[in-house]
Amino acid sequence: MRFRRVKTALAVVASAGLLAAGCGSDGSDGGTAATPAPATTSASSGVTGTVTVFAAASLTGTFTTLGKQFEAANPGSTVKFSFAGSSALATQITSGAPADVFAAASPATMKTVTDAGENSSAPKVFVRNQLVIAVPTANPKGIKDLPDLVKPGVKVALCAEAVPCGAAAKKALAAAGTNLTPVTLEQDVKSALSKVTLGEVDAALVYRTDAKAASDKVTGIEFPESAKAINDYPIATLKGGKNATGGKAWEDYVTSDKGEAVLTAAGFQAP
Repeated sequence: MRFRRVKTALAVVASAGLLAAGCGSDGSDGGTAATPAPATTSASSGVTGTVTVFAAASLTGTFTTLGKQFEAANPGSTVKFSFAGSSALATQITSGAPADVFAAASPATMKTVTDAGENSSAPKVFVRNQLVIAVPTANPKGIKDLPDLVKPGVKVALCAEAVPCGAAAKKALAAAGTNLTPVTLEQDVKSALSKVTLGEVDAALVYRTDAKAASDKVTGIEFPESAKAINDYPIATLKGGKNATGGKAWEDYVTSDKGEAVLTAAGFQAP
């Protein structure tokens, strides 16, 4: 009889335990809640809020695409871009402009930021870019190489020397032994390219990626001397930003396989 009473008591306890477990599993207030599964939203990864990215003008198309992908992968996050010439962006950063990440078109412009102690991560080269001669699709001047740019009546746009695309153009022209006087010096590569698309010049030295993006309006002519002026693009997180977690996540996304796929599809070269 004692054995039967113990057995009955155990059965009652077990039944009560099962009932309590059943009440907790449906999420009602009447029982102990079950341990929730790990969240898969941005809250679990810590990526929320606005991520402010300063990036070279030549990254406009690819970073805009990556920004949309990043936001979709991290609900609750927003990527805010500021695209301009790398040297101008570096000046803004060292002057106190708040940004979480800086992606420059040359190590020299990134060095301005690192020398000022504004970076929080070591700069990492994530892509490379090369110059081409951008001409109107019809190419009325019959331009085929760099020496053609100094022929009488040919108007050429270059980036200013302080801008990475301008520094690269100077190296390429020196390698070709070509002494070129442009009709205009622009502060970023997009502006130089627009001079061609608007018909204001006959040619411009721009990045391969920019000519490819505007292939419906211009033709990009490859030239061998550009191999001597390839630009490395470094990226780094910054101390002056307001979203350190988001900045690190953005840097990781850009340097991931997904980021590389978008960038190389646009004509950038892997480092």
